[in-house]
Amino acid sequence: MEWKLTADKDWLQLEKQFSWIADMRNVPQDPIHHAEGNVAIHTQLVLEHLEQSIKYIGLNSQRQEILWAAALLHDVEKRSTTLIDGQGRVSSPNHARKGAQTAREILFRDVEAPFTLREEIVGLVRFHGLPLWLMDKVNPMRSALEASLRVNMAELKLLAEADAKGRVCQDQSSLLDELELFELYAKEIGCWESPRPFSTPNAQFTYFNSEDGYVDYIPFDNFRSKVIMLSGLPGMGKDHYIANHNRDVPVISLDDIRRQHRIDPTDRKRNGWVVQQAKEQAKMYLRKGQDFIWNATNITALMRKQLIDLFVSYQAYVELVYIEKPHRQWRVQNRDRAYPLPDAVLDKMLHNLEVPQQTEAHRLRYIVE
Repeated sequence: MEWKLTADKDWLQLEKQFSWIADMRNVPQDPIHHAEGNVAIHTQLVLEHLEQSIKYIGLNSQRQEILWAAALLHDVEKRSTTLIDGQGRVSSPNHARKGAQTAREILFRDVEAPFTLREEIVGLVRFHGLPLWLMDKVNPMRSALEASLRVNMAELKLLAEADAKGRVCQDQSSLLDELELFELYAKEIGCWESPRPFSTPNAQFTYFNSEDGYVDYIPFDNFRSKVIMLSGLPGMGKDHYIANHNRDVPVISLDDIRRQHRIDPTDRKRNGWVVQQAKEQAKMYLRKGQDFIWNATNITALMRKQLIDLFVSYQAYVELVYIEKPHRQWRVQNRDRAYPLPDAVLDKMLHNLEVPQQTEAHRLRYIVE
């Protein structure tokens, strides 16, 4: 059975069904770049142009639904990021990044979508502006290759084209020219039809995690140990994963350190000390070349990067394991835990969740129901 965000796509019904769509009426846009009006008007025009596209019509119904949902959600967080300066100019900095977070939250909690499909929609929302601004990036090749690991580049262009046509502006023809350049460049660097392959997992990791990474560089695999880093919201089943893993591998658990020292998980002042204690344990294993498991939520990319940088500095191979259960099951599992967290804390963590991506570690595994 195919997934659908909603069966009724009438705009007035969408406003009644979803508060985040109703919010779009009250979000202004810059009159120079969006003379058509507010975000609601723009989003409706984007959907109209998308649905009229020959390439969109040629897709199967499930791919159409993915793109339609991404188009509906692409500007969802202009509501929280829009600023008006002293001259009356309107901007919405970081609305794509924040919108991707909101899209994931909606598709996990409110309208449950299959994990892979959900993350495609999230990726499309995150990168919907990339085809127009790729050549303004500090490293266009890296930006394009990273996006291609998460989304279909042809479908990304299709969304960006609908976004460009769904506005009233004087530079629309130049925007459409940029989209053609985007396609040509993606084809040139080998990531248009599928992600560009790397020779080894370490080659891919090194490229995306080095300031001056060379795309064809093949580093020597000289690993001294293997670190399994777990990632997932509290109550998703990380402890269960460990219980079924090789028991000879030691585990560093932030929760165990907190309980040992009677520190509340919400105590920010003392959590820094907990992490430092865990890092000292990790360094001890890393110096010995000992494999271990790092058990913590690790729900943001920055949090994971800080730890992975540490592990890699000791020549460790890092396998990132993300664990997820459906929303309802997750809440039940949390309530059944020996140390459940309040719903308000879980809601905040869900809002901040950044699902790990392939660029972050030598290997990434999703364990998702």
